[in-house]
Amino acid sequence: MLFMVIEHFKPGALPRVAERFESSGRMLPPGASYVASWLEPSGERCFQLMEAESPGLIQTWAAHWDDLVEFEIIPVQTSAEFWAEQGGSRE
Repeated sequence: MLFMVIEHFKPGALPRVAERFESSGRMLPPGASYVASWLEPSGERCFQLMEAESPGLIQTWAAHWDDLVEFEIIPVQTSAEFWAEQGGSRE
């Protein structure tokens, strides 16, 4: 399963997010993986594409960061997958 994760950094938390990432990495549980990410130029939000065997694995990962970050976790699928389910093949 794919998930678009929108991270909203809490006020003043960005330096601590960077510190924790440098010391501990992403802290992903087995069965979850990072695909790609993009940050707003202001550094207030990060948009991450994640893959996991279940939504619970993404929640487990987010729990390592929820003291510094508020999360929106949205299940997504590729356009090709969506349209195949609709009976067509558009990309």
